[in-house]
Amino acid sequence: MNSLQSKGRKNLILLLLAFLLPVIAAKLVLSFNLYNGGVTNKGQLLNSLSYTTLAMANPKPQEWQLVYQLPQHCDATCEDRLYILQQSHIALGRNQDRVHPIVMVSQQSDVAALANFDFITATPSAALSQQLNMQQLVIVDPLGSLVMSYPQTHDHQAQIMQGKALVADLRKLLKLSRIG
Repeated sequence: MNSLQSKGRKNLILLLLAFLLPVIAAKLVLSFNLYNGGVTNKGQLLNSLSYTTLAMANPKPQEWQLVYQLPQHCDATCEDRLYILQQSHIALGRNQDRVHPIVMVSQQSDVAALANFDFITATPSAALSQQLNMQQLVIVDPLGSLVMSYPQTHDHQAQIMQGKALVADLRKLLKLSRIG
């Protein structure tokens, strides 16, 4: 009788270990940040930023937007950013009408750089201007939330690759979006 009880306890312990061990291992992996989930986006995700939190009215409500802030002096990097903004919009093909490139222009901005481009312009709030001060490109969703940013790079080849990444991310967002 004793051998049956010890065999039953042994089976019970093995059964409990079989169910508890994976849970404990998963908890440890997540606690020590050993798991890096797969991401497919190439831009940097922005959290909790929207036009309303940045004290600004949405310039194109219910529409996807590519936003760029024009600096005080538009050098070659700035002109490349404007060109990439234009070409990214063209590369969207049939989804062009769902996305609007918007250039934020303040009083100090070099508006002469916009002579060769046909962009919608808007005046940014002080908070948005401070957020966009590093000449990054930003994707804004139809609800006015800043979703993803692409930081400035000085290398021409890196900027081209960043434009391709922006288009790839925007296509995924447009495919999954039911609004805008």
